[in-house]
Amino acid sequence: MSMWSNRQRGRDEEPAPPYTPPVAEPLRERPVAATPAPSPNTVYASNGPAMVGKAVVVKGEIHSREDLYIDGEIQGTVELMESKLTIGPNGRIQASVRAREVVVFGNVQGNVEALEKIDIRKDARLVGDIRTARIVIEDGAYFKGSIDILKPEPKPAPKPVTTPQTAPTPATPDAGASSSAKPATNGDPSSARAAEPVRSGKP
Repeated sequence: MSMWSNRQRGRDEEPAPPYTPPVAEPLRERPVAATPAPSPNTVYASNGPAMVGKAVVVKGEIHSREDLYIDGEIQGTVELMESKLTIGPNGRIQASVRAREVVVFGNVQGNVEALEKIDIRKDARLVGDIRTARIVIEDGAYFKGSIDILKPEPKPAPKPVTTPQTAPTPATPDAGASSSAKPATNGDPSSARAAEPVRSGKP
């Protein structure tokens, strides 16, 4: 009995193993998807013309250096001397228009000046005077007014390039050749007389 109690007591007195905290796993970064590089053959869509929507009403002046598409209402002045103006089927223009090229699908009331061309499409309506170099009116379009065809200005001919010409240098006369040669007399007056030219005729 004592031996069993001693063994049981020895087991109870055995030290407990030391506590070791669990080791935390290191955080792993999630891989970020790489953005694919643009291919050299990728084609990007170019910006189209500026646009005035059908719910837009503009009262005043419009000046632009880029192409313009109008599908709304404009009252005033529209100038695009270097660009193309397109008036959509819902466009309503009550203004004077000046542009490089004009294409009409809608309604225009006012004078129109196109430096190169004006195109009035089917179901379009234009009331006003037109000044342009070329005009196209499709069947079904309505036009009332006068047409003044502009003649293209002739381009000035390039001036020929003239190179300055240098005047020729005059020849320097030889001093020995220009001076009259005198016969040598050697101090003898008779030899000087012999050298004189003979004159014919009576004295």
